[in-house]
Amino acid sequence: MGKFEINVDKGGKYRFNLKASNGQVILSSQGYTTKSACENGIESVKTNSQNDDLFERLEAKDGSPYFNLKASNGQVIGNSEMYSSSSAMENGIASVKSNAPSADVVDNS
Repeated sequence: MGKFEINVDKGGKYRFNLKASNGQVILSSQGYTTKSACENGIESVKTNSQNDDLFERLEAKDGSPYFNLKASNGQVIGNSEMYSSSSAMENGIASVKSNAPSADVVDNS
């Protein structure tokens, strides 16, 4: 089962990572100024990850595919790593969809 981990970065901002059951990070957040805003971001991922239309499939300058997950208001709430292929990226999206709704939250802040 996946899990969300909340951490504080060097700049003092709260960030979360969604990790798959194998420990691999499959979605990372922006920096939030408060823990409650970060927790709201996690709830937004849990809800919005079930709508495929909210996954924005993109390509980096070097051609590597990656994705952003957006909230219903269009704001990006998480982004992926760079993938080696489109099929690997689609597997990452599928992993977010399956792990996010029931993932526990681990507060490392």
